[in-house]
Amino acid sequence: MSAEDDVPDIPGGDQELWARAAAGDVVAFSELFDRHVSAVWNYAYRLTGSWATAEDLASLTFLTAWRRLGEVTLVNDSARPWLFTVTANLARREQRRLGRFAAALPRLTRTTVVRDHAEDVAGQIDADRRLKVVLTAVAKLPRAERRAVELCLLGGLSTAEGAAVLGIAEPSVRARISRARARLRELLRDNDVLAGEEF
Repeated sequence: MSAEDDVPDIPGGDQELWARAAAGDVVAFSELFDRHVSAVWNYAYRLTGSWATAEDLASLTFLTAWRRLGEVTLVNDSARPWLFTVTANLARREQRRLGRFAAALPRLTRTTVVRDHAEDVAGQIDADRRLKVVLTAVAKLPRAERRAVELCLLGGLSTAEGAAVLGIAEPSVRARISRARARLRELLRDNDVLAGEEF
């Protein structure tokens, strides 16, 4: 018998689990975590381009969820749109913090950094670089289009879920994504990242 056999399968939708967790059911919250942690981590990685930062943001997102269980109403029986909104807000805060750090960096003493040039590390660095180019282009989009891209293209939410989070009609979300894709193609035209992206 494996350790997984000892863990009961918790039935119910996210709304039911959320309500049970808000009433103090730790097992229900654990089930919510298990259902969504991978998607939250992937979304955080797509927003930041950093494995470590994505790990931190995923942890902070679920810590925020735990603290705010009694205050939140879920959309369409899914915790994912709310979790993605929290993750995006935390990512923006982290990017502002990194911007302040980058501004302070020139004032610090410079040291030589030796990089490991192993094949797998080089491949990951290239993937991270490509993602950062895309994220830079996404950051240049108008706010409405950027939010639709963050939720639906980077976050993997459906256009219906994105519409619920943004408080607009689903056709408006599709229109914003269509305009954003055209702008991103133009912004990324001279870069080599388009081959691997779905824009």
